[in-house]
Amino acid sequence: MHILLTGSTGFIGHTLRSALERAGHAVHGGVSPRHAPATRQVPMDFARDTTPEAWLPRLQGIDAVVNAVGVLRNSRARPIDAVHQHTPCALFQACAQAGVRRVVQISALGIEGSTTRYARTKLAAEACLRSLADAAQLDPVVLRPSVVFGKGGDSSALFMNLARLPVVVFPAPMLTARIQPVSVHDLAAAVVALLGPALQHTGTIACPGPEALRMADFVASLRQQQGHGPARVLRLPLPLTRLSARMGDLLPASVPWCSESLALLDSDNVGDPAAFEQLLGRPGVHYSQLVAGAWR
Repeated sequence: MHILLTGSTGFIGHTLRSALERAGHAVHGGVSPRHAPATRQVPMDFARDTTPEAWLPRLQGIDAVVNAVGVLRNSRARPIDAVHQHTPCALFQACAQAGVRRVVQISALGIEGSTTRYARTKLAAEACLRSLADAAQLDPVVLRPSVVFGKGGDSSALFMNLARLPVVVFPAPMLTARIQPVSVHDLAAAVVALLGPALQHTGTIACPGPEALRMADFVASLRQQQGHGPARVLRLPLPLTRLSARMGDLLPASVPWCSESLALLDSDNVGDPAAFEQLLGRPGVHYSQLVAGAWR
């Protein structure tokens, strides 16, 4: 298949591209218009390409679309409303017009019930996709991963850096918030399946790892996997936690700790892995094996 992959140079997108190409697909990867495109690279701007007309020329000869673009918070260069909602909806509408029925949307677990801008915009894109599916114009799948772990991920790097410290100070919510970490390679394997043997599968699929745990316990597991003994854990009081998140708001958008990520910790990021494991044909990589299985 000829696949248009948005976000192909990002953490998840880079892994998706490699997996799809290994499966024999021709991947046309989206790149910033600031960079000269190479073979099978397509210039695109998720901050500005907010109409179906902008996408129709890019869909010529395309059999399926995978949208892996995402941001954690709003910025002038990458406004979250455009990146998560307006541009994806324009892309989905263009797919319907061009007859590209298969769309895979990478969304996120734990967004239902969240009042964050991140969650609202992600849900809006899902709603747009569902409306086109209800009108029998698309055959989409929405994947909702929990925290995606792997080499090259900003949050993964933060977790690994915390795991190296003999004394670690955790923001208060990290001691109670539950996550279900998933290997980025498992997520990529699910996308490959949905564009191959599971091509007829539609709907929304939760993509968590096999077991849930507290975020602080996950960092402790990463530390153990690297051969270190237990760290001394201190709790950052809530007022200082909020202050640290506001300070994170002033740092570059690639820094994963900010007010938006703090607000997302109000909801557990967990789910039933059964449908995901059915796609994989096996259990996902357990969090206790992620350093060996995904940090590469």
